[in-house]
Amino acid sequence: MATFVLYESAVGYGLFEVTEFDEIGQAVDKVQEAVSDLARFGRIVKLTAFKPFPSAADSLEQINAISEAQLTDELKNFLELNLPKVKEGKKAKYKLGVFEPKLGSIIQETTSIPCISNDVVGEVIRGIRANIARFVSVSDADMKRAQLGLAHSYSRAKVKFNVNKVDNMIIQAIALLDTLDKDVNTFVMRVREWYSWHFPELVKIVNDNYQYARLALVIKDKSSLSEEQLPAMTEIVGEEAKSKEILDAARSSMGQDISPIDLLNIEVFAARVIKLAEYRQKLHTYLMDKMHAVAPNLSALIGEVVGARLISHAGSLTNLAKYPASTVQILGAEKALFRALKTKGNTPKYGLIFHSSFIGRAKQRNKGRISRYLANKCSIASRIDCFMDTATSVFGEKMREQVEERLRFYEEGVAPRKNSNVMGEAMDALQSQLTTEDKEDGADKKKKKDKKDKRKRDEAAPEAEEPAAAAEEGAKKEKKKKAKAAAAAEPEAEDGGKKKKKKVKE
Repeated sequence: MATFVLYESAVGYGLFEVTEFDEIGQAVDKVQEAVSDLARFGRIVKLTAFKPFPSAADSLEQINAISEAQLTDELKNFLELNLPKVKEGKKAKYKLGVFEPKLGSIIQETTSIPCISNDVVGEVIRGIRANIARFVSVSDADMKRAQLGLAHSYSRAKVKFNVNKVDNMIIQAIALLDTLDKDVNTFVMRVREWYSWHFPELVKIVNDNYQYARLALVIKDKSSLSEEQLPAMTEIVGEEAKSKEILDAARSSMGQDISPIDLLNIEVFAARVIKLAEYRQKLHTYLMDKMHAVAPNLSALIGEVVGARLISHAGSLTNLAKYPASTVQILGAEKALFRALKTKGNTPKYGLIFHSSFIGRAKQRNKGRISRYLANKCSIASRIDCFMDTATSVFGEKMREQVEERLRFYEEGVAPRKNSNVMGEAMDALQSQLTTEDKEDGADKKKKKDKKDKRKRDEAAPEAEEPAAAAEEGAKKEKKKKAKAAAAAEPEAEDGGKKKKKKVKE
């Protein structure tokens, strides 16, 4: 039985026939010996056909398809054209060796070409790769250049898998947000404990950590606190009564005195904690903007922070979109799930989605039901965000209304709307939104066109005025010349008249 091997290179597809495959196919060691012996390998493997890629873009497209185990039309036509024809109802008297088993199964299902993928085929392909210059008339420099260009393009395409939906930034932002929450709390507790040695009464008056750190910077030494600092303290705490309470507590405080150097260290540390807390607020705003851009429907349905945690736990928005609703429901509660399976206890009803406001509002007996319904809607929202080209939050808002109605149904028995009706409303709202955007784009384009035409007219006006101005200047010059000629002619005429008079007198 004849054996062919498909080889994918950076410059094209190659189809090779292995003439002694049955003999060397007994063991991988023999194949490796044949590969190392160039003269013998040249007798074993012969080039049947070669199809070069017309461009680098086509090369990248073909390699991307192969890496994803997809059979392109070009590869299918190449194989059907160059492999031996098989009559209908008869078995093929050859086999096609491929490196990727998944690609081999796709080729076999689509074209009925029998495919094999094993260690022996891999060693043969390795030998072809090492000696490709003997079979294809491509120089080593061109081959290396093609391989390097394809490698860079392939890596760049994988990194830029979806430029508009960069969920990596969301994963990093939510991880940093969690770290900052822990660190800021730890640092603020250190400020409270440190400054409480000097002013212990302030802890009971001000509960907010951020306000406490800012007040420590304003008050500084409690013995020097006066009514002049009241406006600054009122601005921080928001109540004048509380500011006066702080002032009274400072005057009758039981805390110990503090040296200037100790107070300076407390101030420096409190200032750093305040900056860290302010940066945490900016990071939270950044995360919300990112979620509205990347996953608007998931954000509208379950909230930005919970949605970001789901994406982070799944690894990416694409992975989250691939999960079924049952997985989304217990995402984040894996330990509890496996513990329940091991001990044959009750499995968890919810994971990260427990932090949603819907589950908190539901009664205890309805928490499992609403979490299952919410997970179903989260799964749909993530798929819309992942695979829809237009960024819109219409579906997320409508699904949020559905969850509200379902919650009301569990609590009060009010029948919710049908899903088909709600999705129809969402499609109508999306259509009207797209129409409005198209009109705005058309108006903007018209404004730009009008400005461009006006600019062209303004540029053309001086060019048209230049010939007219030149003609006017020429006419003025002609007039001046004529006036000069006339002025010169008058003295000559007078001189001629005088000469005539003199002649008559003589």
